[in-house]
Amino acid sequence: MSGPFMRMWGAPIALAILTVIGLLSALVGDGVWDHVSAVALGVPVLLCCWYGLRRRTKND
Repeated sequence: MSGPFMRMWGAPIALAILTVIGLLSALVGDGVWDHVSAVALGVPVLLCCWYGLRRRTKND
């Protein structure tokens, strides 16, 4: 499955898995789990912001 399917859906699937890991780790416990959830939920947000700003400045 490394053809066009993964080229199109690989990044969204990876971001979805990372988000699920972040949400589950936030529910599981405290301490290190809080840090895991913060990183796992922060990465998709940062990537979306970076991609959105990159696309906006490229079109202007």
